[in-house]
Amino acid sequence: MELHIRLQGRKGLADQLYQQLRASIDSGHLAAGTQLPPTRLLAEQLGVSRKTVAEAYSRLTYDNLLSGVVGRGTFVTPQRPLQAIQAQAIPLAAAASVARWQQRATVLSQSALQTPSRYDFVGGASSKAQFPFDQWRSCLQYALRRSQRHTQRQFDAQGLPELREAIAHHIAFARGVHCSAADVMVCNGAQQALDLIARVLIEPGCQVAMEDPGYPPARQLFLALGAHLQSVPVDDEGLCVEQIADGTRLIYVTPSHQFPLGMPMSERRRTALLARAAELGALIIEDDYDCEFRYQGPGSDALQRLDRHGLVAYVGTFSKTLLSELRLGYAVLPASVLRAACVAKHLTDWHSPSVQQWALARFISEGHLNKHIRRCHEVYSARRERILARLSSDLAPWLTAVPANAGFHLSALASPEVDVDLLVSLARKVEVGLYSLAPFYSEAPVRPGLLLGFGAIELLDIDTALDRVRDTLQGLS
Repeated sequence: MELHIRLQGRKGLADQLYQQLRASIDSGHLAAGTQLPPTRLLAEQLGVSRKTVAEAYSRLTYDNLLSGVVGRGTFVTPQRPLQAIQAQAIPLAAAASVARWQQRATVLSQSALQTPSRYDFVGGASSKAQFPFDQWRSCLQYALRRSQRHTQRQFDAQGLPELREAIAHHIAFARGVHCSAADVMVCNGAQQALDLIARVLIEPGCQVAMEDPGYPPARQLFLALGAHLQSVPVDDEGLCVEQIADGTRLIYVTPSHQFPLGMPMSERRRTALLARAAELGALIIEDDYDCEFRYQGPGSDALQRLDRHGLVAYVGTFSKTLLSELRLGYAVLPASVLRAACVAKHLTDWHSPSVQQWALARFISEGHLNKHIRRCHEVYSARRERILARLSSDLAPWLTAVPANAGFHLSALASPEVDVDLLVSLARKVEVGLYSLAPFYSEAPVRPGLLLGFGAIELLDIDTALDRVRDTLQGLS
């Protein structure tokens, strides 16, 4: 370890060294528990005698700032609390901009940081118990071997060709997306895809439309970039297209599994949405976040498949399908924005991690992804059916399920006499994690209810959890 010590002249060297080390410890630059260099090594680095360093160390040890451990060395005493330097901060010229970012709400991240309840209906969380860790480990080992042999230092911001090819084949089969590898951009999760698309389209004051209720991180991102955001209400058919304002340049939707309510957008509305976007020259972001899991009927293909004018940017993620920790997603972009988005990604992070890209390409090409989806579909379907059965029986007086055929969460609307916030609070006291729909609304009147995720709760726990919810509701009646 090399310390930043500057000794002046040749007098009082031990005292200078003592004062500088003490200042570093008091300010926290030398954290509690940090090991200092041996006296001989530090003396050589500073060009002083070993006796000078030993004297400084001895004084610091006497002040209880250092302690020696036999056979290991000299350490900053961990018991001493840090004394941070109280500098007088000068206000930044950009303080208003910093304040605007600080005020952006992060609803989903705040709920995710809560201590999970024993029985948790959190939305957007997949089941780690179903993830094929052994197969993923094998794919990572392959990727590391490939990285070891690879001589290229930089990679294309758009993503590795083999992963883009694998993604294109997968979403064409699973979601009917019309694309090739050349249209795919690999991102660090769907959120980065949203950010990159918005970054190249949004200018301060421009008009952006999105669903209300809708996905809070998208809403906050658009606002942070300076957009004038129109919150467009939804009904049983999805986004109320006729209410999209003139001058809109970007439209964000979740047509296959409306977030958070869950109903799919009707074919009539899809056609109307594409027509309205063509009239405005607006780009549509289609966030298809969890629609590889469909339960009843053939289901509808992605909105992108109906696009004939290059107006739909299709966004997907593996954070929901596989593991949130992977932070890998993708966007299928029309030619009009693809190059600009790739430039934005290059300027943001150059490219997504190549080792994980190689591993995921291998994972998909060897069939592990499709096997995992089939396995999870069976598990999630059973959990979904159990929740729906309870909502239609003993929970029916208080909660009504919103029709939904995809994903791994569903929503339940509450009857007027239910105080949803109180229910959520009381349920947490009996170890059940419930989540209100209210935070997902912006301007539209809130329809009181619950978002019930079933990706993270085990089937055998559902009845126990819902028994406690029912008992809580009976106590509130």
